[in-house]
Amino acid sequence: MNKDNQSCPQYFRNHTPLCPPAIESGMNVPDLIDHTFLAYNAGRLREGAHLLTRKMLPDNGLLGLSVTGALTPAGLGKSSIIPMIKAGLIDWMVTTGANLYHDLHFALDLKLYPGSPFTNDRELRKNQIVRIYDVIFQYQVLLDTDAFIRQVIQAPEFQRIMGSDEFHFLLGKYAMERENQLGLKDASVLAAAHRYGVPVFTSSPGDSSIGMNIAALTLHGSKLLIDSNRDVNQTAAIVYNAKTHGSTSSVFILGGGSPKNFVLQTEPQIQEVMGLPEKGHDFFLQCTDARPDTGGLSGATPAEAVSWGKINPDTLPDCVVVYADTTIALPLLACYCMERVGRRPHKRLFDRRDELLEQISDSYRANNKK
Repeated sequence: MNKDNQSCPQYFRNHTPLCPPAIESGMNVPDLIDHTFLAYNAGRLREGAHLLTRKMLPDNGLLGLSVTGALTPAGLGKSSIIPMIKAGLIDWMVTTGANLYHDLHFALDLKLYPGSPFTNDRELRKNQIVRIYDVIFQYQVLLDTDAFIRQVIQAPEFQRIMGSDEFHFLLGKYAMERENQLGLKDASVLAAAHRYGVPVFTSSPGDSSIGMNIAALTLHGSKLLIDSNRDVNQTAAIVYNAKTHGSTSSVFILGGGSPKNFVLQTEPQIQEVMGLPEKGHDFFLQCTDARPDTGGLSGATPAEAVSWGKINPDTLPDCVVVYADTTIALPLLACYCMERVGRRPHKRLFDRRDELLEQISDSYRANNKK
């Protein structure tokens, strides 16, 4: 026996042989993931589930979620994100305005339907039907949602400059009221975020039908403007507060795009721009179907993020990228977290937004006096 063969038992000492049980009737999702998701991207999803439940969420660690892609019209807001918000598993969010716009359809009880991607879009247009891949709905749904937004944002409380988190908090209040009027329960992400004090930011306020309606009303004298500067500093303040009070900061990234960078750039804002000592986010989990070598992964891999100061190099081995369709991965991961973690106390970070911003402002000013 050569030396390589002699060393094999030592090498495998910390490994369990790959020998999954047979899948049986009645097996629940967490057990399915733990015992049968053992290799390839199933193995990465299992690692991601363990990272979430064993390191990111324990000890009330801070968890920021970024959401890209048309997930809310596919029902993932209602099925997965809202239950996680209610359980205290999501502390703050960054998403696209489009996701929040389509989320409002549910608060207004406007119907979306499963359809087919293999349809005649000329016929759909002729019949005033809108298609998002295999989700279809009447064009009137857009008009009714636009009318709701315009009616709401003309209220006096909206006639000023505000961060996108405050704008979404106020909009979520009206979405929650409409849910209640219609007898709906847990229909809207914005309503749930309002109810539990979860700050929701958008990195591109003008890039959605919500932004389009805000812009149109400025032509009629509306004073509502979204303060992106406040958003950049406010998101950094959320992370800085957690890290300076002994908590971990984790990012759970669905897709890529601008929301991914916005949730990650909080650390370079703290370190590079403000000059405050920090090491980076502690844990990183991303679900994506993009590749880094084409430039399509939007911020690339956790290892590359280390070079920017976005991720703590000491915890890099714990970071996971699941190369899988988010519409498949998110419900599985949400179910796993609900079963393995259960509930956590709500941090209600929105209620502390001014306090958190003042903390990082004081640190920045003190640091720049030196």
